[in-house]
This record gives sequence, structure tokens and C-alpha cells, in this order.
Amino acid sequence: MTLPVVIVGGMHRDARKETVEHLLRAVPGSIALHHDLSPAAGGNVLRTLRDSGGPISADETPLVNDCACCALREDLVPELERLAAGGLTRLAVVELWDSVEPRAMAEVVAAHAGDALELTNVITAVDPALVLPCLGNGDDLAEAGLAAAAADQRTVGDTWARQLEYAPVLAIADSGEADDEDRALLAQLHPTARQVPTGSSELTRLAFAGFDVETAAAAQHPACALLPQEADEAGVATLVWQRRRPFHPERLYEALEDLTCAAARSRGRFWLADRPDTLLAWDAAGGALCVESVGPWLASLPDAAWDLVPAVRRAAAALDWDPEHGDCCQHLVFTSPGLDRHGIEQLLDSCLLTDAEYTAGRQAWKQLPAAFGPLLDSVS
Repeated sequence: MTLPVVIVGGMHRDARKETVEHLLRAVPGSIALHHDLSPAAGGNVLRTLRDSGGPISADETPLVNDCACCALREDLVPELERLAAGGLTRLAVVELWDSVEPRAMAEVVAAHAGDALELTNVITAVDPALVLPCLGNGDDLAEAGLAAAAADQRTVGDTWARQLEYAPVLAIADSGEADDEDRALLAQLHPTARQVPTGSSELTRLAFAGFDVETAAAAQHPACALLPQEADEAGVATLVWQRRRPFHPERLYEALEDLTCAAARSRGRFWLADRPDTLLAWDAAGGALCVESVGPWLASLPDAAWDLVPAVRRAAAALDWDPEHGDCCQHLVFTSPGLDRHGIEQLLDSCLLTDAEYTAGRQAWKQLPAAFGPLLDSVS
């Protein structure tokens, strides 16, 4: 008998617990599995099992490589397989700890799916009133007491953004403090998500709806991500900025701080004139920006190499193909209350190559100052 597994995550602890408790009550024979990473400083992680009646067991499992998340990965699947082998559990609800990102755990479970386990969905629990405070929090997870490992360098803001944007289902807590602006921000950050109340029958149904990790990963990949569209509601706006001309590396680098702070959330893909073959990802939240190379643009690859590229990436490139530059483009999205659309557009446009710089051609572009070298070359 295959055991359905649903993952419930998110930093909003009360909303997350509401979601889990609802599923335990709504699905007879369901069990929640939770790894509490807060005791990790003592060398262990606390694993608890509970059903609708309360706790079933609590055991400690040791850290792996001084990493609480690694211990979770090592311990999670064996526990799920044990529940499956017992044949009495109708649904396993994996309740993630505050800073654990659902993508990593979803891929762990999916990698072991088969006769025993089936990943049936990923849900992020949300208190709408806390979306902006979490998104705007630039503190390191360590400062907030939420680090999952000694070397964890993530921030609260960027971790919350990934938790929110990965899940196809958002379980929404009934928050008396949430207003129209909070709800508009949530809708614009993840417009394709199904938003359902934490205590609804629809949430129960969606827990069994099915989940594909490859589709979810493609939706997050900078080359083919399903980025938000233009929007303006309740004081919250989303700007979609698209151009074909490459950035001047030095001018863009000098504008990074202003652009990072211009919105609560910004993300997308872009290209630099001095690295015309490299697809670069832009990911900013909480006043912190991550810029990284995610491989080549398809336009820079020989035809024979296209067969090695995932079909979803080829399809995304074909839909946005330019006769001169192929899939090379600027596609950045900024979402925030009080967004200064005009100011952001002006600043971004000023960072593009001028007509004279552009007509000089690619060989001249490559001689421009490599301002992003310290950011990109240290990672590669």
C-alpha cells in the first residue's frame, strides 16, 4: 500500500500548525511527522509523531555533518517508510520546521517515491499579515535563531520568499490584522497559487491532488520561471521590466543597492555585455540581493547541445526568441507596496548599453569593466 505524503511548511508557525491540525482531524488515520531543529546546538534534532489525539512519540536523532537539515533528510524517509510498512497510516503530514525550505524536502521524498511513498502535494501556510514583515526582514537566520546549520547564510526574507513561491497551494490563516494591502501583496507574489483557508474541505482535497517535483523546479528556474505579471491593486504594484539590450556591467553594479531596496521582492533573469553568453539570475528580498550564473543562454549553444536541454527550457526560449539575440534578454519583476514604477524603469534603462556602446559589437562589450567579477567568479 502506497502512503500519501503531503509537506506543510512556512515560517508562520501558528498558521502552519492550524493547517496540520486540520489535516489530522479531517483525514482519519493521518499522522504528522515533525523534526524540531531548535535543539541542534546540543547535537540532536527532536523528531515527533502525533495524530489528531495528540503526541505519539518523541525521539532524538543526531546531527549529520553538523547540519540539522542533513539530519532531517537522513531521518525523514526511513520514518515515512516505517509508517508505510505499518499499513495503518492514511496520510503522512510532514510539518517542516520554520526555516526548512519545502523544495529540498519535496525532492528528497520524491527521490524515494515508489511502491511505499507518494508525494501528493506541497503546502505553505500563510498569515497574510506577516507576509511583508517576513519578506522585508534582512536578518540572517542565525540572528533570528532559525539557522539550520552552522554555515547557514540565508536571510529571513529570501528564505520566506522561496517557501512562499515554491508551493502550489497556500493555506491562508484567518488573520484579523490582515488588510487589503496584505492580501494584494500575497496575490501578486504568487499569482498562480491556489489560496485556500486553513480549515477548509478544499485544503483536505488538495492534500491528495498530486505533485511533480520536475514541474515545480522548472517553475523556479530563472530561464523559464513563471514570473508574476503586471499588477496594481490596493497600493501594491508589480512592475515587469523587459528589454533586449544588455546591461553595462559597471553602471548596473553601481545601481544594485538602489534597485535591491526599490521593492520588497524582485527576481528574474538578465544579461551583461561583458558576459553575453551567460544567463544570470536576480533574486532579492529583505534588502539582500543574490546574483548568480545559472549556465549559458540557449542562443550560445551549438544546435547539437539543444537535445541535452530540458524540453520546458526549450519551449520557454522558443516563446521569447529574438531574431538577433535569441533568448538573451532582461526580464526583471519588482513587487512592493508603494512601488515607484517610473523611478525603477528609469534607473534600469540608464544601466543598459548606450547606442554607441551597443553598435560597437560583442568583442567591444567583452572589454568592458568586469564589475560583477567579485560576485560571480567567487561562486563559480
